[in-house]
Amino acid sequence: MELSEELLCLFTGQVAEDEDSYQVMAPDREINLGAVEGGETYRVAIIPTESEAKTPAESTADDVSHPEQDEEPPVDVGETREVEIDSIGDKGDGIARIDRGYVVIVPDTEVGDQVTVQIETTKENVAFAEVVDRHHRLQND
Repeated sequence: MELSEELLCLFTGQVAEDEDSYQVMAPDREINLGAVEGGETYRVAIIPTESEAKTPAESTADDVSHPEQDEEPPVDVGETREVEIDSIGDKGDGIARIDRGYVVIVPDTEVGDQVTVQIETTKENVAFAEVVDRHHRLQND
């Protein structure tokens, strides 16, 4: 399956019935990391999991898997990456998104900076990096 480079985030969520419509529930961490914002409208692709191939009578709560809990970060400590800072976090650090929306926090950067960073720490949904080289800065018109 081919995924768009415009993909902001990828998660497993529940679909809830609400009278004559349905709602897709996004995990709190997607909102907290800024990948999506409450109250906004997004395109959503619904992809069945392997457990959904069963009939409802065959499925049990124990069958449901949560792949986002088992995923490894797309970067390793010590790895270098070229990133572009696309926003500034609450504490003033630059935020870059790589590999399907994975967040990299980079201190001492501004929106539009293109930098090479070295990954210092990784977590399931965020990495912290230091600048090792600064490239040209995009100008905002």
